[in-house]
Amino acid sequence: MRLDDARALLDHDGNVTLPPPEASSTAYLQAMIDGLCELSLKDPLTGLANRRHFRAVVERSIDVVARSGEPALLLMLDIDHFKKVNDTYGHQAGDQVLQAIAKALSGCVRPMDTVARFGGEEFSVMLPSCHTGFGAAVAERIRAHVEAMSIPIAPGLSIKVTVSIGGAFAPEWVRSTATLWTERADMQLYRAKADGRNRIYLDQQQEIYVSAEEKNLLFGHLALGEPAWIESVSSEAPVGNAGSAMQRVF
Repeated sequence: MRLDDARALLDHDGNVTLPPPEASSTAYLQAMIDGLCELSLKDPLTGLANRRHFRAVVERSIDVVARSGEPALLLMLDIDHFKKVNDTYGHQAGDQVLQAIAKALSGCVRPMDTVARFGGEEFSVMLPSCHTGFGAAVAERIRAHVEAMSIPIAPGLSIKVTVSIGGAFAPEWVRSTATLWTERADMQLYRAKADGRNRIYLDQQQEIYVSAEEKNLLFGHLALGEPAWIESVSSEAPVGNAGSAMQRVF
């Protein structure tokens, strides 16, 4: 019975083609497992990565940044006045807007980037190997593209929406956490919303500071008998200084 339920779920999704059970039971079960795994990482409405999948992507990006210092940008986006869309036109129209925004976001980024529905009307984008100028250009491309869209929600009826965008670059050479990085991007998103919406605020790399928690993650294993120069790195030390410290340690 559970296999029938699983097959019905995959058939409903429409993106997984299962081989006939009589061809090979092993191949059939493997295809079903693969299909269910894919569904578990996907938002059912938009087809984007879901929050669970996106968090795993963020964790992997943190590992890359900590090892190589390669820049990475996390964007958080929120549809402006989305509640008004639902209240005025209904939740079906709201779903159509979410799907249109999801498609627009996917068309504005590289294949290597990850776009996710973070929850409700909020979306996230992870851009690895992303330098400051490129990140700002991508964020503006998204904002402008959404602003120019006309989204059909009923025969003869289309509406326009905008998005507010906040972003944070990962601190170079620092093993941060997904929560801290997301909070930094969210702070910029809140600024964009508070300052009038339909705008972008990015926390630039040179302005990012190592928090006390990140300092502990970076230097915690050296707490016993640490040299004087580590003690001089305060919880508000620029990331560039922490990076130099790491190079001296390792």
